[in-house]
Amino acid sequence: MAAHEQLAQRLAIQIFFADPYSPWQRGTNENTNGLLRQYLPKGTDLSGYTQRELNAIAHRLNTRPRQCLDVATPLEVYAQLRHHSPVALGT
Repeated sequence: MAAHEQLAQRLAIQIFFADPYSPWQRGTNENTNGLLRQYLPKGTDLSGYTQRELNAIAHRLNTRPRQCLDVATPLEVYAQLRHHSPVALGT
């Protein structure tokens, strides 16, 4: 995020960074890492997977309901945001 200040100004948003070694400040990120580890254990060499296999894992994660999204899926939330904010998402 080298250009985070320009991004924040352009989109009129605030950007926050978690403190180093403070995983409790990145709850959703840490939860997503845990979900990812169900498919790819830490230290896994991704070169052993095809792009199709990695895409399938991403699809499973993006279509899994999340409590932090009021039981919506990340894909549903993205589609809704994209529909309502096309400029902010670069479309």
